[in-house]
Amino acid sequence: MHIEYLPMRWKSGDNYCYILSDDETKKSWLIDPAYPSEISSYLLNQNKTDVVAIVNTHHHYDHAGGNGELLRSLYPGVDVIAGKDSPHVNRIPKDGEILELGKNIKIKAIHTPCHTQDSICYYAEDQKTGQKGVFTGDTLFISGCGRFFEGDGAQMKAAFEKLLELPEDTKVYPGHEYTRSNVKFSKIVLGAKNEALNNLEEYCSKHEVTTGVFTIGDEKRFNPFARLFDPEVQRSTQETDPVKVMDKLRSMKNNL
Repeated sequence: MHIEYLPMRWKSGDNYCYILSDDETKKSWLIDPAYPSEISSYLLNQNKTDVVAIVNTHHHYDHAGGNGELLRSLYPGVDVIAGKDSPHVNRIPKDGEILELGKNIKIKAIHTPCHTQDSICYYAEDQKTGQKGVFTGDTLFISGCGRFFEGDGAQMKAAFEKLLELPEDTKVYPGHEYTRSNVKFSKIVLGAKNEALNNLEEYCSKHEVTTGVFTIGDEKRFNPFARLFDPEVQRSTQETDPVKVMDKLRSMKNNL
């Protein structure tokens, strides 16, 4: 399994598009290719994989806005795999449905409504090599989570519970590079003694890109939204009920 990231709107929206490909067959998914003008040259001239589907984590324009143009220009006839509100979608996977890519990759669709009601995360596992990755869109960020545009704390709590059940060595591939901002907030909530968070902060000081580096296990250690029962998080939010903790965390982050 090979995962390549293509940056889009860098230094403004800091979006990621991903190419997920099967090593053996070179069949690939193109995930959240929102801005064809920024990536088409690469896809046309340098991408050596066979794109068999355009995939969206949710319908927002900065994730699904390129579907139509790419279908017209580069990939006519391929499936568009997404939730119900994405443009040109023709395949809506059920929650927990297993999809296959190439010979060796199995992908589980995980419905995570909150940021949008059609949000889907995709957990990919290479059956031959054991590699694992999850594409989380705007649900889970490195040490953060997405805004609750169409949901609430109860839904984001449920979404996180699904994601945190994945194997701890699963690499996390979010929709945006927001880690530096998230670290600043996480330090306020978790304090200065969280070793995992301190290590993340140090990594960010030396690297611009954090996608595909950290794991679900790491998120459990340094993401306050994944630590609703942590006494430090409850102290910072002045809440103990996990749903109220989640709502308060998001409100605090929004106002930072």
